[in-house]
Amino acid sequence: MSVWQNNVSSGYARWGLLAFIRKAPGWLRPVSTLAARAVYRLSQFLEFPGTPRLAAAKLVRICEVSERRHEGVHTMSDGRALKLSGEESQQLALRLREELARRRMTRQGLADAAKISISTLEKVLAGRRTFTLATIVRLEEGLGIKLLPAASARAAVSGDVVTAPDELGSYNRAAVQWLEGSYLTLRPSFGDKNAVYAYRTDISWNETSGALIFREGDRVDTDYTQFGTVAVPHQSGHIYLVTNRHGQHRMIVVARPTITGEMHGILTTLQSGRGAHLSPVAAPIVLTRLRSGEKVQYGRVTQAHACYGRYAALLKRTLDEQFAAFVGDR
Repeated sequence: MSVWQNNVSSGYARWGLLAFIRKAPGWLRPVSTLAARAVYRLSQFLEFPGTPRLAAAKLVRICEVSERRHEGVHTMSDGRALKLSGEESQQLALRLREELARRRMTRQGLADAAKISISTLEKVLAGRRTFTLATIVRLEEGLGIKLLPAASARAAVSGDVVTAPDELGSYNRAAVQWLEGSYLTLRPSFGDKNAVYAYRTDISWNETSGALIFREGDRVDTDYTQFGTVAVPHQSGHIYLVTNRHGQHRMIVVARPTITGEMHGILTTLQSGRGAHLSPVAAPIVLTRLRSGEKVQYGRVTQAHACYGRYAALLKRTLDEQFAAFVGDR
């Protein structure tokens, strides 16, 4: 057989293997990957037209990706699996939309910078598709920022006990599972000194960051809805709900629950004034766990509401029983 005939027959053989591997069932993919690597290595030593070699090289990549990704579970560089839930994908989508708005960047511009299709970007931003690890990496490269916290490497589906970062208290889920749930949240109204402002706070475990997170809901002023991380240090015995958006902080510090289940403490935030003026303010705050079927009133609760008496009494207890204090206040 001539050299030309050998090259051609080798090329056809490799193309045939390519077609076979593309149709291989999931359980055969590891074997398919090894076969693809063998084809690629062989093509480096045989002088046949470059197309089969490129196809083999591409096939190695295809097989590796398909082997590592299925049903929203993604493999990290150390072989552990990282799983993003729908809620976590929504948080990433929100972070991306904020970055686009802050940079005044178009979606097409981001797609070009990240080297992904505009269709893929539109779908993940709209929540019609969960983020893949490959997409996140490309977006991070395109924006020059980290979208996933470093702790995500520890949130692997490996059976190991995941520990929150040191700055959050180095806790594991079993130690703080009692905190997970929904809470009626009460603070004085900033617009009416004789009213109480009420909304809901949800605390849950985040598999990606390996820590507790919180998110507010049922707020009348939805533009000011907060979300962030939960720190539970052992030393102080207090719980910290921290929002950090581009360096702007808002923090809630509450004591551990009382025997009746309330967590009392202080909120520190910025209050909107006239125009674009913002003023630092502090106020007492209470988080009380919501029970199934419990009827609550959200929004600005005035003295005319049936819930006002109970809400006001809980807030008054915060200062009366010294769960919090305003030093120098007269």
